[in-house]
Amino acid sequence: MSVSARKSESRSFVQGWLHRIVAFVLVPVALLGLGSVNLQADDGVPNIVLILVDDMGYSDLGCYGGEIQTPHIDALARGGLRFSTFYNAGRCCPTRASLLTGLYAHQTGVGRMTRDEKLPGYRGRLMRNCVTIAEVLRDAGYHTAMAGKWHLSVTEMLPRHMRHLNNQLIRPTFSDVETYPVSRGFDRHYGIIWGVVNFFDPFTLVNDLEPVRSVPEDYYITDALNDYAVRCLEEHDPESGPIFLYLAHTAPHWPLHALPEDIEKYQDTYTAGWRPVRDARYRRQVEMGLIDPQTCRLSPRHPAEANWATNEHRDWDARAMAVHAAMIDRVDQGLGRVIAKLKEKQMFDNTLILFLSDNGASPERPGVPGFDRVSETRDGRPVQYFGPDMPRDRLPGDETTVAGIGPMWANVSNTPFRYWKGSHFEGGIRTPMIAHWPAGLTAKANSITHQPGHLIDVMATCLEVAGLDYPEEYDGHAITPLEGRSLLPILEGRERAGHAALYFEHYDERAMREGDWKLVAAEKSAWELYDLRVDQSELNNVAAEHPERVEAMVARWQAWAERCGVLRPAEE
Repeated sequence: MSVSARKSESRSFVQGWLHRIVAFVLVPVALLGLGSVNLQADDGVPNIVLILVDDMGYSDLGCYGGEIQTPHIDALARGGLRFSTFYNAGRCCPTRASLLTGLYAHQTGVGRMTRDEKLPGYRGRLMRNCVTIAEVLRDAGYHTAMAGKWHLSVTEMLPRHMRHLNNQLIRPTFSDVETYPVSRGFDRHYGIIWGVVNFFDPFTLVNDLEPVRSVPEDYYITDALNDYAVRCLEEHDPESGPIFLYLAHTAPHWPLHALPEDIEKYQDTYTAGWRPVRDARYRRQVEMGLIDPQTCRLSPRHPAEANWATNEHRDWDARAMAVHAAMIDRVDQGLGRVIAKLKEKQMFDNTLILFLSDNGASPERPGVPGFDRVSETRDGRPVQYFGPDMPRDRLPGDETTVAGIGPMWANVSNTPFRYWKGSHFEGGIRTPMIAHWPAGLTAKANSITHQPGHLIDVMATCLEVAGLDYPEEYDGHAITPLEGRSLLPILEGRERAGHAALYFEHYDERAMREGDWKLVAAEKSAWELYDLRVDQSELNNVAAEHPERVEAMVARWQAWAERCGVLRPAEE
C-alpha cells in the first residue's frame, strides 16, 4: 500500500470515530432538526427489535405454512399480527437500504448492488441525503445496536479466486468506515460488512470498526449474531431509555452451511420431493386463512415437467433443502434466547418486534469462487462449488462446500407464488412479516391482515410509535422526504389509508401495485397486468384486455422512475 493510500485509510478511520464522538456528545444537545425531544425511560415509548432474515421464502416459517420447526417465531405470530401481503425490494442490499431509511432504494444510492457506478441512484452505499432509523432514534434518546449483515457499504472487488483471511487480505477496513453501521446511527455493531459469508469463518466480520481476525473453532455466525443481540439486551439498562436493536441474519442465504445436529432433524423431511412439500404448504396456508384459494391458486411449478422420480440428484437435492431448513431452525433457536432475555429484563411487553425477510428464496447455485466467495478454507482445504452443470458428488452443509437450493426448492419456499429472489413477481417481493407488541398491538392476537404494506413503511412506523417526526435536515444535509407510511393503524386493528401506489425496480425487473392492479415486467420483457383481487398468483395476464390501464400505469411508473433516479437499460 502506498503512503498516500495508508494516510487516506487512516484518515477515514479517525473520521469515523470522530463522527461517533460528535454523535454521542453533540447530537443529544442539538438533536439536529428533531426539536428538543429526548426520550426518557418513563416516557412509555417502546423498545424496537427489527429482525431481518436473508433469502427466506414466503412459506418457510411454520406460521406461514412451512414444515420447518420455528416455534419461537410462530409464538410471536400467535401473540401478534401476520401480514399476508407485505413487500420488499427483491434483493439483499436494496431491501436493506429501503428498510432503514423509509425511501425507495434508488433514492438512497443503492439502486443495484454495492458497487459505485458513479450515478446518483447507484453509488453502492447509503448517501447523506437519507437518514437511518438508528440515526433518528439515537438522537432522540434511544440506545441503538446492530447484529448482523450490513451490505450497505461499497464492496471492493478482490481477486476472483481469493483466499480467506490470509495475511495479504487482512486490512484495517473492508470499505470506507464512514459508511459502516456505527457511522450511520448505531452505537455498536457486530457482524459483516459485505453480503456473502462462510458461516463457520466469515469474511468482512467486524466489531464496530475493527475487523475480527479470528473466530473460535466451534464458531457459527447465526449463533454469534443471536448471542450478540442477547448481550446487547443484557447490558442495556431499561432505566436509561429505550433500545433499538436491528438483528440482520445472514441465514438462510447460500452457501448452505448448517450444524450437523440441525441437519439431522430434516434428513428425511424432503426425500419425497418438491411436489408433496409444496402441496402440503399450500393446504396449511389455506387452512390458517393466510390465503384464499379462490383468489390465490397454487401456481405452476418451475419447471412444471420436473420429475422427482427421475431426478438423478434426489439425495443431493433433499439434503440441500434439509440444510436450508436447518439454517432457519437455528435462527429460531437463537431468537428464543433473545425473547427470553427481553422477558427476563421485563422489556418484552413494551417491545415492538418486527420480523421479515429481505426477498423471496433464492434460485441461485453459485459455481465459482469470487470476490466474496472463497476458494479454500483458512487452513487450506479446497472449497467445492455446485453450479448448475457441476457434479454433485458430495453433500452440502459444511464449510468446504458452497451450494444453493436452486430454482425448484426456491419455488417450494415461495409457495404459492411464482418465481423468486431478483424477480418482481410476487415470489420475489412478497415477504412474511410479523408484528408483536403486547403493550401496543390492539389488533386481535393471532390475526392476519390482508392490507398491503412495504418495508418503506418501517421507518414511519418506528417514528410514530416513538412519537418522533421525520427530519427535513440531518447533520447538515437536506433529507429526501419520507416515502413510507406508518403501519400503526393496522397494528391497532384499523384500516390504513395506504399508498396510492407502490413501485419496484432492480436490474430492469419492474413492477407497480396500484390498488389491486399489479403491473410487472421481467428483465427486457413486456409489461404484464394482473388483477390481484382474483389472481394473486399472477396466472392470468390481462394486459391485452386493459390497454388504457396499462398505458396509464406505465406512465406513472416512468414518472416515479425519473423522480427516484432509476436508470433504464437504454440509458446506460
